[in-house]
Amino acid sequence: MTLEAGTQTARAALLGNYLRQLKLPTIAKSHAQLAREARGAGKSHEEFLLALLEAEIGQREVSRQKLRLANARFPVLKTLEGFQFEAVPSLNKTMVLELSRGGYIAERENLILIGGTGAGKTHLATALGVAACQQGKRVRFTAATELANRLLEAHAEHRVTALLAAFQRLDLVIVDELGFVPFTATGSELLFEFFSEAYERRAVAITTNLPFADWTSVFGNERLTAALLDRLTHRCHILEFRTGSFRLRQSLHAQSTKTNQATATEKPTMLATTRANGGTS
Repeated sequence: MTLEAGTQTARAALLGNYLRQLKLPTIAKSHAQLAREARGAGKSHEEFLLALLEAEIGQREVSRQKLRLANARFPVLKTLEGFQFEAVPSLNKTMVLELSRGGYIAERENLILIGGTGAGKTHLATALGVAACQQGKRVRFTAATELANRLLEAHAEHRVTALLAAFQRLDLVIVDELGFVPFTATGSELLFEFFSEAYERRAVAITTNLPFADWTSVFGNERLTAALLDRLTHRCHILEFRTGSFRLRQSLHAQSTKTNQATATEKPTMLATTRANGGTS
C-alpha cells in the first residue's frame, strides 16, 4: 500500500468514526458516492455539504414518519387514494380533502363519522390519521371497547390520571366502532371523563354506527350522554355515510366476477365436448 493510499484509508476510518459519534448514519453511508458526484459535476464545497445534510435530514424524516405510523397502532394502513368516494355519495369529497390537511387538528376540533357497518368509516378515519402522521402529528388509533377496558383496568389500579396524561401527549385520538357494545356504568363514566379531558385540548375522531339519538343505549345514562354529546359535537365536523355495506358490495362483486370467469371457461369446454360427440343431442 502506498503512503497516499494509507493516508486515504486512515482518513476514511477517522471520518467514519466521527460520523458515528455524531449519529449521522446517512452521511456515513452516502458521503463517498456524493463526493464522487460532486467532483464529477464540479460542485463547490458548500453544494457538497448541502447535499450531505439534505440526505441526512430526508432519511431522518422518513424514519420519524415510520415511527409515528407504528406508534399510531393502526390495525391496517389505509390512504385517501384507496378510498372510493363514488361509493359514498353522501360524503363531501372536497370537505374530506380539506380535513386531510390537518387544520381541524391544529384547531382541536372533532370528527364524527356516522354510518352503517361496512360503509367505509374506519377506512376514512384511518386515512385521515395516516395523513396526520405524515404531517408530523402524534396519533393513536383505538377501538372504543379497547379504550373502555384500558380505562377500567387503570381505574382498578388507581392510575386513571396517568393513563389520561399519556393521551395528553397526542394530537389526534381515533376511537373506532363506538356503539357496537354497551358500556358498564363505570365504563361510561370513565369514557365521559376521557372525552371531557380531551375537549378543546386535542382532536378526537369517532366512528359510530349509531345516530346521536341512540347513544343512550350504549352509555346507559341519559344525562351523561347528553353532556357527552354537547362536548363532542361542539366545534365538530360530522361525516355521514348514507350507503350500504361497502365490504358486502366488494364481496358480491368479487363473487360475480368469479362466476362469470368460471362460466366463460366452461363454455369452450362444453362446445368441444359437443363437437367430439358428433353434434348436439
